Amino acid sequence: MKILYTNFHRRNGGGHVTYIVNLLKTLGGAHRLTVATPGSSRLYRYAGQVPGVTVVDMSFTSRALAMAGEVRRLRALLKKEKYDVVHVNASADHRHVMLACAGLHPRPRIVWTKHNDHPVQSLGHWIRARLATDQAIAVSAFVKDMLLASAYRRVPMHVVRHGIDTDYFSPPDPQEKRELRRRLFGPVPDGLFVLGSSGGTDYDKGWLDLLAAVARLPAERRARVRVVVAGDPPDARKMRRVSDLGLAGQVVFPGLVDDVRPVLGACDAGFVLSYREALSYACRETLSLGLPTLVSDAGGLPENVQNGVDGWIVPARGVAEIVLVLEQMLAEPGGLARMADAARRKSRDEFTLERFARSTLDVYEQACLGPSPAARR
Repeated sequence: MKILYTNFHRRNGGGHVTYIVNLLKTLGGAHRLTVATPGSSRLYRYAGQVPGVTVVDMSFTSRALAMAGEVRRLRALLKKEKYDVVHVNASADHRHVMLACAGLHPRPRIVWTKHNDHPVQSLGHWIRARLATDQAIAVSAFVKDMLLASAYRRVPMHVVRHGIDTDYFSPPDPQEKRELRRRLFGPVPDGLFVLGSSGGTDYDKGWLDLLAAVARLPAERRARVRVVVAGDPPDARKMRRVSDLGLAGQVVFPGLVDDVRPVLGACDAGFVLSYREALSYACRETLSLGLPTLVSDAGGLPENVQNGVDGWIVPARGVAEIVLVLEQMLAEPGGLARMADAARRKSRDEFTLERFARSTLDVYEQACLGPSPAARR
């Protein structure tokens, strides 16, 4: 199968990049894959490192004059390469693909993944749902429910949750874990309890709620806790909040890291306490590393864990509920070990790249076998 992936992000791209690169690595051996993305993007760099993948410098801007030229370039690429499927990943590239395909016969089948929980009620979404979406992928049941309440309800729809490399994200051995802790925190006493997240330091990621809960613990238990949060370094205002909670010496911010394993491998439990979330790669990575994970009930986050089995679910912004879970973590190390085993088993059963890629390929095949776009309208 000949597949074109598009992505509009000019810089980092976050989970979109992880999503597309995972598909490239898993499907590349059996299919002809191309990525169209800005040359300045992280995806352009990463995709170019995958053997056999073609990468095209392509922008997806909204400025009228620039857009006209971009759409012409994209249309020329589509006419030349005759892709079976174009897999679009956001509104901007979806719009360009729709315009580039106008009047094109035959045109490739268009598969769209909804990665986030942003509204889908606009006129643009209505037009794209009608004219340029042959199959839709939702990354969680929560996102699917959003789409069913929109113009996309008439489009064949599938829930395909993120896959990760569960061999790459595997738990460190005890000696390695001790060394990783020493690198992050220096000499550490026995009985230290470390919570970690790679979800970032934005306010809406809920990490300050975790710190507020730690600050409420009795002094002896509070002293045992350390927290590590990977992502953009927090600004001065956020750091003042950490200091006001009395935790400046117990929290480490390693910054943006290409490899989260040395950070999360030092931890006993993970956390993703977002106020809004479609699914969360960060949560799946902590679970795969054998870390029972504390999540909020926002969006699709609860679909990652089974409460009390491999993690805990608390209300978003629920500091009091987080305190109760922390007390349980600190009081029951044996129970935590059982949850860690359950987290690792779940990841190997449900989160593999092979399962993710096979489910996505099934969507492509259904798109190609389904009625023509003209017949659908």
